[in-house]
Amino acid sequence: MLWDECLVRLRQELSDNVFAMWIRPLHAEQVGDTLKLFAPNPYWTNYIQKNHLELISILAEQISQGEVCQVEVLVDSRPGEVIAVAKMPATTTAALTSTTPVARVTEQTAQDVPVKNAKKRPLNPLFNFKLFVEGRSNQMAAEACRKVLTQLGAPQHNPLFLYGPTGLGKTHLMHAVGNALLQVRPNARVMYMRADDFVQDFVSSLQRGKIDEFKKNCRSLDLMLVDDIHLLAGKEASMVEFFNTFNALMDESKQIILTSDRYPKELTELDARLVSRFSWGLSVGVEPPDIETRIEILLKKAESNEVDLPRNCALFIAQQVVANVRELEGALNKVVAIARFKGTPIDLDVVRESLKDVLAIRARTISVENIQRVVSEYFRIPLKELTGPKRTRIYARPRQLAMGLARELTGDSFPEIGMAFGGRDHSTVMHACEKVQSLCAEDPAFNEDYKNLMRLLQS
Repeated sequence: MLWDECLVRLRQELSDNVFAMWIRPLHAEQVGDTLKLFAPNPYWTNYIQKNHLELISILAEQISQGEVCQVEVLVDSRPGEVIAVAKMPATTTAALTSTTPVARVTEQTAQDVPVKNAKKRPLNPLFNFKLFVEGRSNQMAAEACRKVLTQLGAPQHNPLFLYGPTGLGKTHLMHAVGNALLQVRPNARVMYMRADDFVQDFVSSLQRGKIDEFKKNCRSLDLMLVDDIHLLAGKEASMVEFFNTFNALMDESKQIILTSDRYPKELTELDARLVSRFSWGLSVGVEPPDIETRIEILLKKAESNEVDLPRNCALFIAQQVVANVRELEGALNKVVAIARFKGTPIDLDVVRESLKDVLAIRARTISVENIQRVVSEYFRIPLKELTGPKRTRIYARPRQLAMGLARELTGDSFPEIGMAFGGRDHSTVMHACEKVQSLCAEDPAFNEDYKNLMRLLQS
């Protein structure tokens, strides 16, 4: 029976626990050109559709020699029916050590997947090193990208893995490397794609019988740029192909740059052996930009768009929008649009009017009082001591850190922050902010506390 043969292959492709828990209990029925799978409940159905439907569709199409052209996953309403599982000894062979099944995907899947030629995905010419604003949060990542250009494919930074929250410039840096390489080597083969683009291209090439062309395109590159690699999760067959492509490029010392929202070892939903290869080269984190960097980003963006943005307006925007660069640029675009609509130059009144929604949300979420509470809980010290007069180190360092965060994350002035910390004067707050900056640069432990608290407050 078709499903029995599919089970044999799935048992080889998937880990034992995944196969036993999610695949083996499924019932199956072939109706014409459709293989219907019946799961016990809607949650089960959604899981199979999200994580394993692609692989099952490919296997069913291959094993049936084209007789089955689609697979449906339904909730089982037929009590008591059991489909026997093919008798075969258990195997621990995982997906990444198997060969990629060469077959056509279902017609239904093919209709949902647009045809894309990876070679035609252009790099964004605006994403270059000249327009990238560097600061403490991204300086190491930018330097690593420049280093790649001087030693393309060198093992110490291959692959280069950039990780961090969305909207911080990881994609900009990837494109910058590609653009810079093509300036000095116009004939270099460079490909940029998101991980879900890789999946779509792979599935489309299988459907059209052009898998060899797809492999040749991917494995003959000088520089492969893959964004959001975590999106491979659950795409078993595509993960196999990417694993093989990765190995082929590494064997030829071709450069790979990947990005993700997490550090490689935190990508637990991907196969462990693939994740281990991501750690072969250099992994660099990209943090949210500090206020000075945010100001420079705004000023450079305004300059490139021939917009006159006063520095005090850039400061105000930077104080209110702290999460990522995309939101920062979005806020600037809104300010520019409002100013042009009103036919007035940009000033603080225009900025406040443009960002009134942002200000209202921010006032509810980030305040000096909220920062004080989070810092006191983080260091496990009483809130009254954080704002009190004691100058012992156990209280003074967290107090300075809280003042620095308040200055970074709120629009409050030095005197306003000082009043919230037991009536201290503005010079004390200024000194605390300067001390926080110096300690972040000199003390790794302090810098780690600062980043942790920043993430907590921005989440």
